[in-house]
Amino acid sequence: MLSPGKITIARYLKIAVDIAARIVAGDLVVGEKIKGRSVLSTEYNVSPETIRRAMSILSDKEVVEVNIGSGITVLSREKAVEFVKSFKDDESISELNMHLHTLFDKRKEIDEEISDTAKQIIDMYKYMRSDLITPVEIRLPDDSHIIGQSIGALQIWHNTGATIIGVVQDNQVIISPGPYYEFARDDNVLIVGDENVIERFNVFINNR
Repeated sequence: MLSPGKITIARYLKIAVDIAARIVAGDLVVGEKIKGRSVLSTEYNVSPETIRRAMSILSDKEVVEVNIGSGITVLSREKAVEFVKSFKDDESISELNMHLHTLFDKRKEIDEEISDTAKQIIDMYKYMRSDLITPVEIRLPDDSHIIGQSIGALQIWHNTGATIIGVVQDNQVIISPGPYYEFARDDNVLIVGDENVIERFNVFINNR
């Protein structure tokens, strides 16, 4: 994919814009004859056919007049202004569109990476077998006083010694819910701790 700012623009179109810009700047004035194709092709280091296509665009936009035998004549500065402005607007829109597509692609990559990492963490907790850090899943009582309150406000670790590593909710695991997570009915809490910690946690969630 092309990155922002690297949009490929046809050479003949660039030449058409350059000549129109010279008309806008007053370097070329209405009624003035523009150099022939062979001279312009040397100046821009392109083929005469490329110059012909550039002049064809300017002729269609009524910026110049192309007459076989008499050459190319500047026709309108106003039309040149319109052409340059239109090109710049189109170019800006193209750049923004390209940038937007690039951002969407990056966001998709990040979302996929986050999802993969979360799955790895869940799998690690699910299949861990070390007695030191095996998580214990505890279901909250329906009438527990901690429902509707946040982890931080309840000071779970300070009051029980338990470290909450996740919450199982509707068959989904919320990893490291953080201090602002508010417990909900039917939550299953994943905690890490020894037998005393688990007992204190159970007492804490059942106290009214």
